[in-house]
Parts: sequence; structure tokens; C-alpha cells
Amino acid sequence: MRGFFQKRSVAMYIPREVEDTVDSILSQGKVLLVTGARQVGKTTMLKRHLSPAFDYVSLENPLDYVTARTDALLFFQSHDIPLLIDEVQRVPELFSTVKFIVDQSDARGQIVLTGSQTYQLMQGVSDSLAGRIRIIEMGGFSLRELVGSTGKGAYVPTRLKQSEVRAVPDGFDLWTHIHRGSMPELQDASQDWDTFYADYVRTYLERDVRDLVNVSDEMKFYNFMVACAARSGQLFNASAVAGVAEVDRKTVKAWLSVLQASGIVRILRPFWSNVDKRLTKTPKLYFMDTGLVCHLTRWTTPDALRNGAAAGHVFETFVVSEVLKSYMNAGANLHDVWFYRDQKKREIDLVIQQGHVLHPVEVKLGVQIGAEATKSFSRLERITGYEFGFGHVICQTREPYPITRDIQAVPVWAI
Repeated sequence: MRGFFQKRSVAMYIPREVEDTVDSILSQGKVLLVTGARQVGKTTMLKRHLSPAFDYVSLENPLDYVTARTDALLFFQSHDIPLLIDEVQRVPELFSTVKFIVDQSDARGQIVLTGSQTYQLMQGVSDSLAGRIRIIEMGGFSLRELVGSTGKGAYVPTRLKQSEVRAVPDGFDLWTHIHRGSMPELQDASQDWDTFYADYVRTYLERDVRDLVNVSDEMKFYNFMVACAARSGQLFNASAVAGVAEVDRKTVKAWLSVLQASGIVRILRPFWSNVDKRLTKTPKLYFMDTGLVCHLTRWTTPDALRNGAAAGHVFETFVVSEVLKSYMNAGANLHDVWFYRDQKKREIDLVIQQGHVLHPVEVKLGVQIGAEATKSFSRLERITGYEFGFGHVICQTREPYPITRDIQAVPVWAI
């Protein structure tokens, strides 16, 4: 497996699936905001894709930061339009000036903004740029991008033929990829995995967390992150996490918002209709990067992870994050991705909504999957006002095969 990563040097650019969405949005609106966790490749993608048409400025640069804070008009006069502004959350005062600038012209695609915290960003958007801005959330590398199978849009289960499933690249081992994670820098084999994530967590605590919330004890926040990572892929129990982190439930909910605002986790909501009150309303928690999960929970090697007690939940976390990234990269509606659980604990890992069609998806570690794995799928047929769609069981098979007439087992790299 190491050979696969050795092909990925830091100088080698891997095209990102979101690039087409960026082009589409820039042709329709005046301002684009690209958000996402730190180091997922937002700036690299945009500079590579938009250069040389766009001028570039980073608000990490002290001179530009001071100018933007003290004289926003001078800041814009110092740079050409169209303009890419990096880490815009550092100067939320810029949003009103951005509004003024773009309102002077009918031109599309004038300004692109990036940021890694949605608290300040969304406040500025709602106050100044409502109706003028489109937003893309970007994640780390998707498996599609790494195996060269992009352009498929948001994932919706369909009947697949073997000829439609791309072969796995030579040297690719799924569990090594899950363990190493999706951060662009780690696609270079010379980068030490544990050192990278230790630095990542420290930087996150020292910068993003301090910017977003007053944390008097960073070790407690770290313990909170570990407790959440250990529960990725499971129903979120705030009381259980509070007990581990030694804080109260109110603090846990506030800190969870911080993880969400900085793109570290995503909360998946259960599908329910007003007709059926028996469905759970408890959400599930998913980290967007399995490498970070493994680092925090100390699964330090791919083999230990593959054979360990957490393999099922980490595999589910990986699959769900891949599905979510397909929606993010396509600019599609993330609210179309749900899960199902009723009071009798009958569960479906994912429910993909396509209008009034509900597609069931289960995630399984195995290779040979029987009909027993899909026993809860029929619950969707009983939801009034919706049709039952084609279903998938995403697993470790190398090629798709039928489980029933309307359900297929499919390999994880086919989603």
C-alpha cells in the first residue's frame, strides 16, 4: 500500500471534483464562499483552478490583514477584481465592503472567499451578502478523486453493471486509506501520520477553538473530541460525552457546535414524517476524516484498525463521509441524506431522498452480503407519501452483485 501513496508527491496536483461546481456557481452569481475544515485543500484548489484570472490575497498576511481591518476600501483598491480572498473570517468587517464592490457592476464571478469557520462567516453573510452569495462546503480528498472516478455527481443508489465500476488502482489498500485519512498533505508518503494529526489538533485547539468559544481547560475540550471520535457513526448521547469530558450537557452542545462550525464533524438527522411519531429524533455523529478519528482514538496502524473493535463504526464513518463529500462537491442538498431508526431500534444506515423517492443504504464490513442485512429496508415502504427506491449495501466486495431484485451489494469505491 505504501507504494500507492509514494506516487502522490506534494508537488503533484490531484484534480478536485468540486472544480466544476465552482465554475457553475461563478457563472451564476457575484460572490462565492468556499468553506471547510483547515487543510482540506480549499486554497490550493482555488488558486490552481482560478489562476491567472483571479488576483489572490490571504488575510493571514499581516499587512493585508491590517489594511482590511482599518481601511477596507483601500484594501480592495490594492487588488484587482476578480479577487480570491483567503481566510476571510479573520476580518468579518469586509463583508459590507464586498457588498458595495459587487453592487457596482452586473458582472458575475467577481469575488471568491474562503474560510474555515462558519460562525463568523455566516453572520457576515446574513448581515451583508444575503442574495448575493453562493456557498460550497469542501471536504478532504474523496475516494473518487484518488482513484480517478469523478464527475458522477451526488450519490444516489442505482443498479450498477460491472463495466460501470472502475477497477481499484494497483497498490491500493482500503484500510490503509481509511486509517491515513483524506487530508491532501498525507497523500505524500513522506509525511508522518501521527505527527501530522498531532500538529493538526494542536493548531485547531490554539486557533479555531479559541476563536469560537472561551475554553478555560483545553484538555477537557481535547477529551471531548476524543469522546466524540469514539462515538463517530453512532447516535449522539450528550450525557455520555459529558461524563467522559467532565463537563455539563450544555457545554457539550456548545462544543459540538464548534466542531460543526469548523467542518470537523457533521450531524446526520433521522428521517421522519409528521404521520409517524414513532421514529427517533436523536441524531448521529460523523467525523468527516477517518484519519483524525484513528489518531484521537489511538488506532495507530491500519491492521490494528482493520481487526479492532472499532472497525465497523470507522468503516461506516468513512462511507458516510464519502457520500456527504459527493453532495458537497456537487453543490447538492445535504438535507437529502438521512438515516432511519424507529422506537423498536430497526435501523437503516442511510436514507437517500430523491424528491419523493427514498433509497435505503446499509453499510457492512463483509464481502458476501445476504438478504438479512436489508431486513429493515421495508420500513420505508410504510411511510405515506413516498416511494421505495433502489437500494445498496455498501461493503468490501470488489464488484456489484444482486441481493434482491431491487437491492445490490456494491463496492465502496463505486459510490
